[in-house]
Amino acid sequence: MTEFAVGTRYKGKALPHGAFAAVTTWAFGLLCALILVFLALPTLLVILMSFSETAYLRFPPEGFSLVWYKAYFADPGWISATLFSLRIASMTTVCSVLIGTCAAVALVRGNVPGREFINALLLAPLIVPHIIVAIAVYLQFAPLKLIGTTTGFVLIHTALAVPYVVVIVSAALSRLDFSLEMAALNLGASRMRAFLEVTAPLVLPAILAGAVFAFLASFDETIVAFFISGAENKTVTRKLFEDIDFNLSPIIAAVSTIFIVVTIGLMGFGQLARRQFTSRT
Repeated sequence: MTEFAVGTRYKGKALPHGAFAAVTTWAFGLLCALILVFLALPTLLVILMSFSETAYLRFPPEGFSLVWYKAYFADPGWISATLFSLRIASMTTVCSVLIGTCAAVALVRGNVPGREFINALLLAPLIVPHIIVAIAVYLQFAPLKLIGTTTGFVLIHTALAVPYVVVIVSAALSRLDFSLEMAALNLGASRMRAFLEVTAPLVLPAILAGAVFAFLASFDETIVAFFISGAENKTVTRKLFEDIDFNLSPIIAAVSTIFIVVTIGLMGFGQLARRQFTSRT
């Protein structure tokens, strides 16, 4: 055996179990911290550069200014793209919650033939690369004149966002005691009334969490937007990439910072909704 052997031995003597556990815990914590820094560092750099006084992206930033945030709110192009994205994401959220919740109820509570196949089809948008989806959608939408229209965006974004609602609501329904619904049915309630007055309130936090993910899936979507955006109706993510190519400035960092803050806020809301559901069940 070497002087420093593998495992818990040092100079031929075994480390105490408590000391070995402390070392491994400290090493694991350090590894997690390094991974967290690696993941968060680009975001932190973007936030810092958004406060730069210079007309170009620079790190470390020179001075401190909110001029690029003012430029964002004063630019009609940015505001138009942002409002278009918000409108698309809001409509997508409503459609996704309705379709996804109904699909989850049917798959979990119903006796649907080919359930596994239907479930795989619903989750396919999470697996298929978006570039393939974008090409297929463009070839279908172009003859129907849906390119650059609100209807076209809502249709494809709903297809991409429904899987998030199905997964989250299905998990909540699976954990919900079915006897509660049976008690309502035995007392004379219809299936619709039993769902609306018993099931829906209990899984409401999961529905809200699914709505948050559906909203973010639509608002952050970029690849499909490249294919189906028009000259006037373009999403804010499409404009971000256009400006990165042709008009690179700190306003991009400012816009990104605003979206990071909004995204973190929505994720926090989703987490609170999940905890609310966990406490109920």
